[in-house]
Amino acid sequence: MALVSINDLPENILLELFTHVPARQLLLHCRPVCSLWRDLIDLVTLWKRKSLREGFITEDWDQPVTDWKTFYFLCSLRRNLLRNPCAEEDMGSWRIDSNGGDHWKVESLPGEHGTNFPDPKVKKYFVTSYGMCLKSQLVDLKAEGYWEELLDTFRPDIVVKDWFAARKDCGCTYYLRVHLASADYIVLASFEPPPVTIHQWNDATWTEVSHTFSDYPPGVRHILFQHGGKDTQFWAGWYGPRVTNSSITVSHQPAKNPPPPPVPIPVVPIPIDALPEMFQGWEDFQ
Repeated sequence: MALVSINDLPENILLELFTHVPARQLLLHCRPVCSLWRDLIDLVTLWKRKSLREGFITEDWDQPVTDWKTFYFLCSLRRNLLRNPCAEEDMGSWRIDSNGGDHWKVESLPGEHGTNFPDPKVKKYFVTSYGMCLKSQLVDLKAEGYWEELLDTFRPDIVVKDWFAARKDCGCTYYLRVHLASADYIVLASFEPPPVTIHQWNDATWTEVSHTFSDYPPGVRHILFQHGGKDTQFWAGWYGPRVTNSSITVSHQPAKNPPPPPVPIPVVPIPIDALPEMFQGWEDFQ
């Protein structure tokens, strides 16, 4: 009986087989096998099929996609890059930058003089005190699976969200800042809205703040997220802003404009004590 090569199968059968192979295995181990496999794995059809099979698109999907392979990988990587966003692990994964007053604390929703969160799955929040309370996380995009070419060429949108609320019986001020930074912690783009002050005897409604980084410069490798605040009455206890359900997600949407010409940056190691204050100490923390 004559032996049959897998390459003798019709191309549509090979494509169907490839839709069931993990994407990284396709690129690392299958694509180099031969020119036939390389050409099939580079087909738009394969990555559209994989996107459909994984539920990233529907049969009636009509949005334009510039690069289906990149689209697939961005969708497969998409998740909240912030750890412990809803205080389920107490203060775990957060670095305490300022711990004023009676310090940070975790409480259960709705809390005294508070309201329920819009999403019933969120059960807890972080709460600040009468002195400034700030906490942060530093996201390493390469460690999260985003490789340099993907970040610098495709420059996908980066979406940042946070939720905050006051107590009904006490005023407070909420702070947020987010930096996109290079491998050497050079800040390339920022979102730092003016502090939000909520007056005493408010309705304690939860408010979402959202920002999308688009068309940012190439070279982004880290995202620093920092938030917090304090109360305005200077009351002992935990009367400052409450925060929860924070998120950073990398979208499948590409940059709309070409990147600016690269600016040569000398490769000189930066001493830890010369880094911007908000980045110092993260090497030890992580």
